[in-house]
Amino acid sequence: MHKHIAHIALVIDDYDKAIAYYTQVLMFKLKEDTLLAPGKRWVLLAPSSHAETCILLAKAINDDELSRVGNQTGGRVFLFLYTDNFGRDHQHLISQKVKIVRAPVIEKWGEVLVFEDRYGNLWDLIAPTNK
Repeated sequence: MHKHIAHIALVIDDYDKAIAYYTQVLMFKLKEDTLLAPGKRWVLLAPSSHAETCILLAKAINDDELSRVGNQTGGRVFLFLYTDNFGRDHQHLISQKVKIVRAPVIEKWGEVLVFEDRYGNLWDLIAPTNK
């Protein structure tokens, strides 16, 4: 049986602001935006139209959930975004004024930098070394 992670929930404060950020700044694809109930939507985003795993936007509905926005992993890197063109994507992040937390470095497994999304979540941008 083939298994994979389908979605990863990302707690956010506002659907439309999050959609705008991830589609315009990070250039993700909006895969689905379905109204489930008043104030609740099923919103899926992916880095490409062919990606198996999507981000599911989960709107915070109480103070406890709001306190987790931008800090779902206690300040550690939360998501790992692979790229086939590190230079292009690095320059795009700079042009969009995305905060680069750790400058690019070359590791034995690839080139990597850490950036912060609009909420404060940390991401690795990685161009893996081909083996």
